[in-house]
Amino acid sequence: MFEHILGQAAVSQLRSDKTAGMLAPSMLFSGPPASGKGTAALELARILSCEDPEAPADCPCQACSRHRLLTHQDVLSLGPRPFFAEISAAGACCCREPDPAGRLLLIRSVRKLLARFSPVLWEEDSRFKKVSESVFVLEEALDEFSSLKPEALKKSVDRILKNAVKLESEGMSELIPIGHIRRAAAWSHLAPTGKRKMLLIENADRMQEGARNGLLKILEEPPGSLSIVLTSSREKALLPTIISRLRPYRFIRRSQEVEAAVIRGVFKEGLPESLSTASQGAAGIHTYLSSFLPVSEDSLRPLAALFAAFIARGTLILLKSKGVPFPEELLALGKYAAALTEAAALDKPGRDIQSVLATIMAGTEKFEIRGLFAQFLRILLEVVMESRASLGRARSPGLIGAMDIWRKSTAEAALAVGTYNQSPVLALERLGTELMRGLSERACYGIRYSQARDAGVLA
Repeated sequence: MFEHILGQAAVSQLRSDKTAGMLAPSMLFSGPPASGKGTAALELARILSCEDPEAPADCPCQACSRHRLLTHQDVLSLGPRPFFAEISAAGACCCREPDPAGRLLLIRSVRKLLARFSPVLWEEDSRFKKVSESVFVLEEALDEFSSLKPEALKKSVDRILKNAVKLESEGMSELIPIGHIRRAAAWSHLAPTGKRKMLLIENADRMQEGARNGLLKILEEPPGSLSIVLTSSREKALLPTIISRLRPYRFIRRSQEVEAAVIRGVFKEGLPESLSTASQGAAGIHTYLSSFLPVSEDSLRPLAALFAAFIARGTLILLKSKGVPFPEELLALGKYAAALTEAAALDKPGRDIQSVLATIMAGTEKFEIRGLFAQFLRILLEVVMESRASLGRARSPGLIGAMDIWRKSTAEAALAVGTYNQSPVLALERLGTELMRGLSERACYGIRYSQARDAGVLA
């Protein structure tokens, strides 16, 4: 029971609660990314459905067999999360180790993605037609995968990866839509095919407003045959009324040694050199999986700095035309971001945003991998924050107000791309315009405020 989840006291508590018959109907698995929250939830679903409660983890009963393949009808999984890196890592493992365990790893990683396109969640949704072909191709590939000869695996893995990228980029949203919660609620009240049903909502903090209210209704009166597990890396972003109805299980950031053991056990590979110097445990698996992405975080950083330098320069030009003194945080950002772009041998940004966007799109492969755009925006905010460290007044009113503009504008850009499927290039163009307008207006407001205060208008 939970034997494959290492270094987490939370699973010991889960095991104890299950043995004592004290499992709550609704639970929250919180903790950093790559800490085993989703794996623990899926294992709990298997345990609750097992036909022999005393059987080991490799129980051969029909229910456990379906759970291992992630095809059991009594589990419904939803919620945004990145899939491509895990599928890529599993595919590489499978090509190295074409045994049943290696093949099962890839099958499970793909089925985690396919679960987000269950007919239960997409019933009567016109958008499903757009991604149905990729779903069909992936299902077809998995049906034949277990029986393929080793020499045919590479071609099949490449086909799976191609369609997984397409499905994830075209069909996944950054926020949980209300329609998915409503359909999950209807599904929850149907009788299970086995012993018990499981509703798994990953990254539950990323919900549309209406979806939160819909989830609250499920939690207030959960069906007796249903277990609900929410996972989140940002527990504080959940509504207090939702948290109050969940029993918490906290997953921790694991040590580097445990992370290495997980990589060896799951992906059958030794600890990469990039992880041997990692200072934070959970970053180990995250860094390992990220290494399978076509664009690394190290590559995104100078591109984010290029965009930040362009925003700083453009805003300073606007302020100069208005005769407004330059805010020190903008000068610090321009200097810091320019140094990062020069170190990466990127050209200095001019007045033309199109050339900046062309460089960014070329360096990110047009953000075809879902989640890459949101990662770019996160790094952009990090660059802005780092540039202000030299000012020594990170919490002054002016700096806080300007940072709020950065956060709000980037959040809107992430929503436009991740939820409303706007093209990244258009979202970045609009983001640049909004940032320069907002930052220049903020600087002008600060000058007017100072003048009014000095004139005695403000007490």
